[in-house]
Amino acid sequence: MLNRMLGMIYLLMNKGTVTAGELAERFEVSVRTIYRDVEALSMAGIPVYAKKGKNGGICLTEEFVLNKMLVSQKEQQEILAALASLKETGVGQSGEILNKLGDFFKTEAQNWVAIDFSDWSGRRGELYEQLREAILNRHVISFDYYGKYGEMSGRTVEPIQLLFKEYTWYVRAFCRVRQDMRLFKVMRMKRVRVLEETFTPVSAADRERAFRIGEDEKLMEESNGLVRIVLWIHNREAYRIYDRFEEEEITRLPDGNFRVEIDSLPDDWIYGVILSFGPSARVLEPEWVQKEIHNRICEMKKFYEGV
Repeated sequence: MLNRMLGMIYLLMNKGTVTAGELAERFEVSVRTIYRDVEALSMAGIPVYAKKGKNGGICLTEEFVLNKMLVSQKEQQEILAALASLKETGVGQSGEILNKLGDFFKTEAQNWVAIDFSDWSGRRGELYEQLREAILNRHVISFDYYGKYGEMSGRTVEPIQLLFKEYTWYVRAFCRVRQDMRLFKVMRMKRVRVLEETFTPVSAADRERAFRIGEDEKLMEESNGLVRIVLWIHNREAYRIYDRFEEEEITRLPDGNFRVEIDSLPDDWIYGVILSFGPSARVLEPEWVQKEIHNRICEMKKFYEGV
């Protein structure tokens, strides 16, 4: 009975006016039962009433739909926008909820964000679906993982969160091999399997405390372990500079070239960014980053000797 009454309220909010016969057919009860439900709802304080004559039927007062919730139009849009972003991750029944609330608020949600977890070939879509299901349903996962030096090891982890940082997707998880929180690059995770075993997640404090890339670095806060790297970049790369770096990190030099100062983890990713500029960029400081780039260039050069 309660489910039927709630269903009636939603249907009336969605369609405005519905005849008793339509409601009776929808909920597979008699018209007399519908009128009893209307009386019960009215006694409970729900402003539902029956209109007679042409275009008559059962309806709710206009004021009921939103005034009872004290939700402003701006707050309605924020709720719908949040649900729209949640829908993009494929979580639960968010799409159905979004449609219902759109009807409830009598407005359409703006599809303000689109998230595609797969690559352009679509091959990795299944992997992100596995990770999403494992995280939401608290399932343990196992996989082979390539460390930063190319070594591979088997891991069994309790996945907590997908994290997007610096153009890279990570899985934040409790690693049973290391008995500690770790951050695993999704691209290095191979042969992922979602196990039947479930787990109780670690506390929120432990999740926020944990930020480790790879396996060999010490546990550190996100604000630690960063290095100030200063680059000189030729002006022919101007379009890429503004694609990649924040405005406050960029200084235009008198000769038209650029000085870029960034705070970054000194890992393969940032070295790759620097090397991608080729002869158009030079590391000014720190000196040990200069040497690392120099060594990598020398290693690359060996592949082309004799060509």
